[in-house]
Amino acid sequence: MKLTYRPEIDGLRAIAVGAVILYHAQINILGHQPFKGGFIGVDIFFVISGYLITSIILKELVTTGSFSFKHFYERRIRRILPALLFVMLVSLPIAWKILLPSSIMDFSKSILYSLGFVSNFYFHYSGQIYGSTDGLLKPFLHTWSLSVEEQYYILFPIVLLITFKYFRKYLIHTLVLGLIISLGLAEWTSRNYPSISFYFLHTRMWELLAGSILAYFEITKGHRSKNQLLNITLPTIGLILISHSIIFFDNNIFHPSFFTLSPVIGVCLIIWFSHKDELVNKILSTKLFVGIGLISYSLYLWHYPIFSFYRNLYFFFPSSLNSKIFIILLLFVTSFLSYKFIESPFRNIKIINFNLIIKLIFFIYLVLILFFIFVINLNGLPNRFIPILNNYYSNKNEIKKVNFNKKIYLIGDSHAGRIFNSLQNKILNNKYNLRRLNTPFFENHKLISVKTGKENESLTSSNLKANEELSEIIKDSNNQIFIFHARYPLYFSGGKYFNNDEGGQEDYGSGIYSDFYISKELNNFKEKNKVLIEQFISSLEKISKNNFVILVYPVPEVGFLPPFKIFINYLLNKDIFIKDLEDKEYVFTTSHEVYLKRNFDTFRAFDLLKNKNIYKVYPQNFFCNNFVKDRCIVHNKDEIYYDDYNHLSIKGSEIVSEMIYEKIIEILNKRSPANIFKDEPLKHIISKNLY
Repeated sequence: MKLTYRPEIDGLRAIAVGAVILYHAQINILGHQPFKGGFIGVDIFFVISGYLITSIILKELVTTGSFSFKHFYERRIRRILPALLFVMLVSLPIAWKILLPSSIMDFSKSILYSLGFVSNFYFHYSGQIYGSTDGLLKPFLHTWSLSVEEQYYILFPIVLLITFKYFRKYLIHTLVLGLIISLGLAEWTSRNYPSISFYFLHTRMWELLAGSILAYFEITKGHRSKNQLLNITLPTIGLILISHSIIFFDNNIFHPSFFTLSPVIGVCLIIWFSHKDELVNKILSTKLFVGIGLISYSLYLWHYPIFSFYRNLYFFFPSSLNSKIFIILLLFVTSFLSYKFIESPFRNIKIINFNLIIKLIFFIYLVLILFFIFVINLNGLPNRFIPILNNYYSNKNEIKKVNFNKKIYLIGDSHAGRIFNSLQNKILNNKYNLRRLNTPFFENHKLISVKTGKENESLTSSNLKANEELSEIIKDSNNQIFIFHARYPLYFSGGKYFNNDEGGQEDYGSGIYSDFYISKELNNFKEKNKVLIEQFISSLEKISKNNFVILVYPVPEVGFLPPFKIFINYLLNKDIFIKDLEDKEYVFTTSHEVYLKRNFDTFRAFDLLKNKNIYKVYPQNFFCNNFVKDRCIVHNKDEIYYDDYNHLSIKGSEIVSEMIYEKIIEILNKRSPANIFKDEPLKHIISKNLY
């Protein structure tokens, strides 16, 4: 039975899918993500689904006194499965080509569960947090919502039919009671078991029932609102509630919960009060909104795999606003073609016979199930790549969890974070634990944002907290080991990202990280840099008076993405690249001269520290002017040493960790640090020699 077509419903679908796409695209404008609440697009879909499905069932029950499960599920199958299976089939070879073994195994499992419409259970029990970084890499994470809807489609018609036949006068009471109970469960569960609340039907059911209640009143009354004043004002309020949720909600909000009432009520106001002469209705009924709404299912199906594969190739295709815009355009083209050639024909009973659809679905199910069982049983087929790529993908460095009272302190930024696991595993043999403090450590510094000129914003607050904690630790420390490893040339260059002068430059948008200023009054960069270096070295002087310091010189920066270079060259011409790798071994390198130029200030500052309690580690001795004259290597024929523009890979980190560990062993074999600070103040030495 057909319902009266309401174009504004398609307009609502456009808002829903647009919000979800922009949320998952993670588009930043001036450092702010304006669509951080876009996940509520799924909630909009739930309300719409509840309204439409209940309308179909109740209209049939009211007009005929019965309900055809066969026709109902045929419509659902035509609507959902062909497009879903098509996306899975197209995604399969891409996943095979780019996903590492553990990822393709997870990909296989998620599709198997999706085929049974229970992927919401899989993602919950596998510990997947929606919205987390690793979740963005899973191509079919979004199928959790399809599973919730399908579970609703299976259970709700049965409950509705029984209630209608035997407890008809209590039908609305049953719907309202179900909504209240489900909403209460959502509120409580979100605060206590957030993953269950997010993924499971019983905490999402109230959103679907909100639409069901609207359908009940529309069918029993024979119309929606006829109040002219309310029809003019309330849809606008509804749109404001939805917009507010998309803009101001974020991942920290309890969801679904009482907070989610805001967008759900907004959708209900538009569905119930919208009228053909009302402004919101006119906007939602425009060709643009309706057109997007019509392909919204294809958009929803395609957007997550496309974004996910793009993110899995992040090291190969750097993230930028332009690239994201291109990806979104690609998404719309793909979705339109999918709608035109898959969705529409399979939904039209005059074009494709249902028996043919069932046979085709059965065949595709069988192929997918057998293939993914094969992939899982063979552990993701790790030998799909040449050794250097296979090694890079399969390298793991899981940390051993053993607690010892004795600690060694690792101070630094993300560069220190990269070596943490491998170094921790090494020092466990000596019954030490590694304690990391996430700060490059400029004691008593003020961190000023280049973009805003304000102090202590966002990422800087954690640095300051770690600074304060470290300051407390060193007050009473004695005979402790402190390792300093950070990207100091970034800080000593005013936050400028690296350019290798050979066409390779970091792509982080603005080209500037942030500037560490000691004082706003110091406007001259040279003076600021001088004070910054003096303060850093003064801090090390103080620490090393009664403790040991291991100072790690800068890891060479790259300016391009080594995995990208290798992967692309391998894809473009496998045979030539393999021959190059065998002949040269070090196919891609960077300039040693540029490295020295970039680190000029850092080297001069570090070289001034001649305290016997300060032990120095030189990563450049391995990477630069060693295997290739006047060049710094980023890989050999078997291993890739970098993950991105400047961060070491697991293998690269192991090399630097081994260098540091040798110094730790040397220190542990000594008795106690010597206090040698009897010479002229180091600040005076810096002033004489550094500038």
